[in-house]
Amino acid sequence: MSVDGVRVWRWWRPPQLVVHVLYGSAVTALILLGSLGESYPTSPDHALPPGAHPPPWPAYLLVVAAGVVLVWRHRWQVEVLAATVVLVSAYSMLGYVYGAALIAPAIALYTTVSYGGVRRALLLGAVSIVLLMVAGGPLGPWHTIGGPATVVPFEMAAAVCLGLAVSSRRAYIAAIQDRAERAERTREEEARRRVDVERLRIARELHDVVAHTMATINVQAAAAAHLLVDPPPQAAEAIAAIRSASKEGLRELRTILNVLRQADEVTGTQPTPGLTHLDALIASSRRAGLPTTVHTAGTLPALPAAVDLAAYRIIQESLTNTLRHAGPATATVELAARDGRLCIHVGDTGAGTGATVAVASTGTGTGTGATPAVAGTGDGHGLIGMRERAASVGGVLVAGPAPEPGGGFHVRAELPFDTVSAVYD
Repeated sequence: MSVDGVRVWRWWRPPQLVVHVLYGSAVTALILLGSLGESYPTSPDHALPPGAHPPPWPAYLLVVAAGVVLVWRHRWQVEVLAATVVLVSAYSMLGYVYGAALIAPAIALYTTVSYGGVRRALLLGAVSIVLLMVAGGPLGPWHTIGGPATVVPFEMAAAVCLGLAVSSRRAYIAAIQDRAERAERTREEEARRRVDVERLRIARELHDVVAHTMATINVQAAAAAHLLVDPPPQAAEAIAAIRSASKEGLRELRTILNVLRQADEVTGTQPTPGLTHLDALIASSRRAGLPTTVHTAGTLPALPAAVDLAAYRIIQESLTNTLRHAGPATATVELAARDGRLCIHVGDTGAGTGATVAVASTGTGTGTGATPAVAGTGDGHGLIGMRERAASVGGVLVAGPAPEPGGGFHVRAELPFDTVSAVYD
């Protein structure tokens, strides 16, 4: 069914009470017509037992009531079953044939069993069979086990079997839904945890970069104050303000870093990596069993620390994903600087597959406050981390299987390095 069809169905679908009323009315009409046919048979084979006579019209209220109470069979299963058995038994014990009226207790028994277990089904089925056979046999118009009473065990057994089948199917569907919900919650929690960890590491490293820059400002301001001989009062005040502001900001940044480093004491005290460490990263990848080559178009300019760090982490994560998922493969890393953007391409020749993820950030703000635009879907936590890396410096990242016959998985990123300072404005 299409989406429009589902909407139309939900729009005109009647309430459950209306459905139950219509169902009960139809069953009641069927029972009443069947009881009238049994009271006035047209065939000698269906003649009334000796001494029996057609019931007066008030007697039909019993079978009508047995059909009407089925409207509430889903809310009060056992009560409705008991009511139908009592009403139909009373109708038979007054001396009237109850063959058609057996439909009511059969439906009530089926509904009750479909909501219960096996023990409940067997108990209710056995009690219903005994009561209906006694009411329709020795206490009924036949005064012995005969007529409609002979079909009671088969009719009630069929209702029990159908009810158990529906109950088993409901339990199976509920179990599948529960497992799916739990798996979905687990995936969401794991994704959130991975994203939080990655954002924590990005924040720590970016703060390291900013702290280094502010420390340099503080040192240079102190050197300027020391080297200048008889500076103008305004210049001396400006230098003193720079030293004071940078010192205070550096103290606050160090406080933040101490909190961030509690999550990872080892990583937090290591030097911030960058493309100067790329050779060591490639060598490590080769030792792990992934032949990797690097191609650099021209000479790369001096990169801002944030861009340098993001580029290194994107390449590192791409090679890690290749080692994990590509199988036997080779990898290629290409770097180029074009139009004020660092272009990164990491491709492999493996057989792994992946979903395409496109991330663009054109907003301003802090690293995690940039506004990402996502195209496609991607479930990998590594792709999420690379997306955060690119977005933190206002860059774009696209990852996915290559369309060309060679196959493999490719990651392409463009990180602006001449306007990256706008991210921190």
